[in-house]
Amino acid sequence: MDSGDTYWNDRALLEWQVELGATEAILDAPMDRYALEAVKPAPKITPAAASPQKKPAPPEPVQTDAVADARAAAQAAADLGALAAAMQAFEHCELKKGARSLVFCDGQPAARVMIVGEAPGREEDRAGKPFVGRAGQLLDKMLGAIDLGRGHDDLARAVYITNVLPWRPPSNRTPDAAEIAMLLPFLERHIALADPDVIVVMGNTPCQALLGRTGITRMRGAWTEVLGKPCLPMFHPAYLLRNPIAKREAWADLLALNARLKT
Repeated sequence: MDSGDTYWNDRALLEWQVELGATEAILDAPMDRYALEAVKPAPKITPAAASPQKKPAPPEPVQTDAVADARAAAQAAADLGALAAAMQAFEHCELKKGARSLVFCDGQPAARVMIVGEAPGREEDRAGKPFVGRAGQLLDKMLGAIDLGRGHDDLARAVYITNVLPWRPPSNRTPDAAEIAMLLPFLERHIALADPDVIVVMGNTPCQALLGRTGITRMRGAWTEVLGKPCLPMFHPAYLLRNPIAKREAWADLLALNARLKT
């Protein structure tokens, strides 16, 4: 093939490429694309199916021993003021959330007689003092009949009053065994710090807390011992309001208390 034929052949090919849209030459010499090694397409990366992540397990609840915490807080109290503060700071008892006041005590801390009641009622919760409602008014009359009183000037005839529970139970319900056990260390420390000569427990709840048994109608009037001190179980004044006929037995118990104080 002469050079003229090659020229026209190459020109025809170039014009054909121009017609196809090629407008610029990239290389100085033609490249045989068919002679190149086929380039393998990059492998398609398929994202792995996301495995469902497990939710972290909730932390194990911290087990607290409310009775042990109460015992430690009570033992750390060096005086009655510190004990009241420790009880106010105690957070394990649910009764605290629904109560208005901490009902700690009333009367003379140095009195010979310490009266332990059950728990505050509505009036006690409002006033922040034990035995201020109808039952408290009756108690004051009963004590006055034997020349005792929470405000008596003579400490030998004064009384000091507290309860097993310092917070009012909802609807004035009876405290349950767990609540009594939880707050018993505070009551025991309260008695130790007040150091009375005689303890009077009024009603079934303080009998259950300090004596480990109930049945006030059988127990009342029978002297026993609590924490190394003489103890007299008596009817609660609220019971006497509902059962006036039992006032005769209550009067006999008051006379027995008075006789014990004189001896």
